[in-house]
Amino acid sequence: MPTTTHPRLGRLTGTLRQAVRTGRVVTTGPDYDAGRAIWNGAVTARPGVIVRCADPAEAQAAVLAARENGVPLSVRGGGHDWGGRSLSDGGLTIDLSGLRRVTVDAGAKVAEVSGGATAADVVRAAQPFGLTAATGSAGSVGMAGLTLGGGYGPLSGRFGLALDNLLSADVVLADGTVVTTDHEREPDLFWALRGGGGNFGLVTSMRVRLHEVPTLLSGMVLFPWEQAGTVLAGLPDVLDGSPDELTVQFGVLAGPDGKPLVFLSPTWSGDDAAAGERALARLDTLGTPLVSQIAPGTMPELLAGIDAQFPFGRHVEIRPRWVPSLTSGVRDALSLAGSTLTSPYSAVSVHSLHGAAARVPVTETAFGNRDPHLMIEVIALWEPGDPRAAEHRAWAAGLTGALDPDTLPGGYPNLLGEDEVARIAHAYGPNTERLLAAKRRYDPDHVFRAIPLPDPS
Repeated sequence: MPTTTHPRLGRLTGTLRQAVRTGRVVTTGPDYDAGRAIWNGAVTARPGVIVRCADPAEAQAAVLAARENGVPLSVRGGGHDWGGRSLSDGGLTIDLSGLRRVTVDAGAKVAEVSGGATAADVVRAAQPFGLTAATGSAGSVGMAGLTLGGGYGPLSGRFGLALDNLLSADVVLADGTVVTTDHEREPDLFWALRGGGGNFGLVTSMRVRLHEVPTLLSGMVLFPWEQAGTVLAGLPDVLDGSPDELTVQFGVLAGPDGKPLVFLSPTWSGDDAAAGERALARLDTLGTPLVSQIAPGTMPELLAGIDAQFPFGRHVEIRPRWVPSLTSGVRDALSLAGSTLTSPYSAVSVHSLHGAAARVPVTETAFGNRDPHLMIEVIALWEPGDPRAAEHRAWAAGLTGALDPDTLPGGYPNLLGEDEVARIAHAYGPNTERLLAAKRRYDPDHVFRAIPLPDPS
């Protein structure tokens, strides 16, 4: 049962059933269960009513009905937010997961992406045309949520963050008005959406830039834990000298036997395959790999590998941290993470902001940190019913504490938990005041609540 049920929920449900003709308005049953199923199985929120939209007009009708009845709402796209913010406990959840159409204009190198489409949907649609999109590392993540909040990924060194590739968006505002926003139309809204998340309206569709990537080399290099210190000490030389075309995700995970390993997951997106092979060969020299599998591949294949590693339904707690570089203190913290690992499913994944993503002026979008840096994703993960849940959470807290001396202010808003108030206050850097002004202009009554924003007081 929800924590609270809004007193006007019955009236709202009746209104919705009149307005929503093709989709489904559900309060119980299999459709309801499907609408509240999200990536983090630990989230217990139960919406009072879910609208499973069949088209953008139904999403617009749901926003209007919630506004008129004063019922809190949330928007569910891919359902991958670990904090469960896509579910409105006791209120209305607008479920866009059925709106997954992706249309590719190969000549213009643009994809039109419906609000519920995943990153996997986008790259699959683009692949037959020899094109791909700047996405995150996982295919099951909603493309809209990823893009609006940031979007570190395997191509960000060459093409920028996912948000840097947003060309325009169709948005339902809090008063029910539908606008199309880009650099020329509602430019303040377009600025705020690129980094400020879905806090300003409901995005029913967006257009994203696609790219030709004729050569994609990717894979996995695994080193035994005994070599962790040596590998991590040598890695900064590789990262600092990386061209835009090479992005290396790395970190700590457990092997099949449950013992920790250092992993490097590189992606080469350049046109010169031979240059890519030379760049990737440097990774093997950091130690003696247990596994080194690098091969030509596609973005759909790359994203599917991460989805298999982190399936829906497990219990999750994520703590993100920004650090300027792989300092000795950060290396020590990563070593501690592996040595104290409490779950075979937990991991530490480190993403690099460099190259094209770091050349965007920080005030050009709402995203608050454009200095070259590493985003450390501390992922505590365990099966439902595991009696050691508190230990797994403590492992994540201990690691973030060990990182504190090297951590930058703020943090990646797409992953920050609501309880990390001090980090939220600095998450948008010099863009904070302009972002809050956009919130006051486009959603003064706080109808939309997505990734965390700083307290305006």
